[in-house]
Amino acid sequence: MRLFDELMRIKHSSRLMHPMRILCAVLSLGAATTVNAQDKQPSAAPASELKAPANTNQPATVAREANRKTRVLSLQDCISLALEHNFDIQIQRYNPQIEQYALRSLYGAYDPTFNASVNKSYNDRPGGIFAQTGQPIPSNLNESDNYTPEIKGLVPYTGLTYDLIGTWSRQSVRSSTNAFWPPPNWQSGPSITLDQPLLKNFWIDNTRLQIQLNKATLKISEQALRLQIMTTVTAVKTAYYNLLYARGNIDANGTALQLAQQLVSENQKRVEVGSLAPLDEKQSESQAAASLAAVQAGEQALLTQENALKNLITENYTEWADVIPVPSEQLKVVTQPLDLQESWRRAVSQRPEMLEAKLNVEKQDVTLKYTFNQLFPQLDVTGTYGRNAFNPTLEGNFGDLRSGSSSFYSVGAVVSIPLGNTGARNNHKSAKLTLKQLLLQMKQQEQTILVQVDNDVGNVRSTLQQVDSSRAARIYAEDALAAERVKLEKGKSTSFIILQLISNVTTARVNEVQALANYNIAVAQLSLDTGNTFQDNQIDFKAR
Repeated sequence: MRLFDELMRIKHSSRLMHPMRILCAVLSLGAATTVNAQDKQPSAAPASELKAPANTNQPATVAREANRKTRVLSLQDCISLALEHNFDIQIQRYNPQIEQYALRSLYGAYDPTFNASVNKSYNDRPGGIFAQTGQPIPSNLNESDNYTPEIKGLVPYTGLTYDLIGTWSRQSVRSSTNAFWPPPNWQSGPSITLDQPLLKNFWIDNTRLQIQLNKATLKISEQALRLQIMTTVTAVKTAYYNLLYARGNIDANGTALQLAQQLVSENQKRVEVGSLAPLDEKQSESQAAASLAAVQAGEQALLTQENALKNLITENYTEWADVIPVPSEQLKVVTQPLDLQESWRRAVSQRPEMLEAKLNVEKQDVTLKYTFNQLFPQLDVTGTYGRNAFNPTLEGNFGDLRSGSSSFYSVGAVVSIPLGNTGARNNHKSAKLTLKQLLLQMKQQEQTILVQVDNDVGNVRSTLQQVDSSRAARIYAEDALAAERVKLEKGKSTSFIILQLISNVTTARVNEVQALANYNIAVAQLSLDTGNTFQDNQIDFKAR
């Protein structure tokens, strides 16, 4: 009814007929309150009384939300959606799984290898006569079946290699001098051969090196995922606070538009009765137009912030394209205990970047251990033990093997000394320099973190002070406007002063909302840089 009555009044007004004024009235009178809900963000300290200025007239936001779907979201809702649907997190989450499989594949070096061969041979040699002696050469037929199973592999922790091989053969021989076909004989000689390094490749070989390196790489990938989640959560919080600021900016300019439009209406009446010069009316119209332009610019900024938030919380933007995310929370100050020394301690011990740097140093320590072991000559002790058996029956053959009546063995050593050993010596020197370099990089990373945290603590303090000062400035500006309006009603002020004070109030309100957003963003950044993002947002981190 208010909108209808105002439009009728504008329609019958002789000086307020242009479309801009009608649009101003529509925007100013189509207002409704936005959702205000208690902030669900957990806090370690009681909340301050400082909150964004309440504004029950929000023309721009309500006008655009009337024609599109809305979804009310708390900050925790946005974080939960991001943890499940954010592209960066989903992509990074695969890396620990990939590294886990890569690590398991290296343990395949310790899987025994089974080999087997089967061979059948047949040899029929005809007889004859020696030309020199005239003696007959008997013919013979030799037939054999050979079975050779083998299991060999590498033992973890020591570098010992083993080779268990069994040879079984079934032989049958017939000669023309024999009147009958003799029974076949079974012959076997199973054995085991061991090779143990004593110097080079003893305490670490290439297989153990790669396993230890991949264990550290797996931990690094988990820290990278942890960092990605922390970064994304901080980005979500920043986008959420910026969205609240964008809405507050529109509300402040929408209120300025409403005040300017009201002043246009009042000045029009004064012009009609001759108590105000037409020029003063034009000034108020100019202010209304400027406020409308500010609202329109704020609309585009709001759309940009909405899209930024939606991009962080969804993997299917088309489903959210026509949805307006409406924050259910207000910008407010939750005071934070600031202890620089404690923040430094947490950052150095918890930051994923710092933990990654330490893991890189650990990896290089393992590499250095390996290159040092490669400086030694190759000295391997080898040994073989086996048993022989020869029996017409297979059962008898196995019986001979169990008795061990005919065994064989050998023991020896193999020494290999590279003359000069140039490659191993230079590899070791390179590994030592690389370790020194990584230690310096870790120290540099620590210093960078300390500087970041120091800046963050200062930024939190500074933005908190800005909240206090901007709140006071907004109260003073509102009081000044109210007092000047009273003077205007008594004819002791001018429209120009009122317009200037309206502009001051708008600026003060926008500044207060910006200060509140900046403070909350600064707190989120401090949480990120001290490695507390998971604790502050109750996130249970599971890399795999």
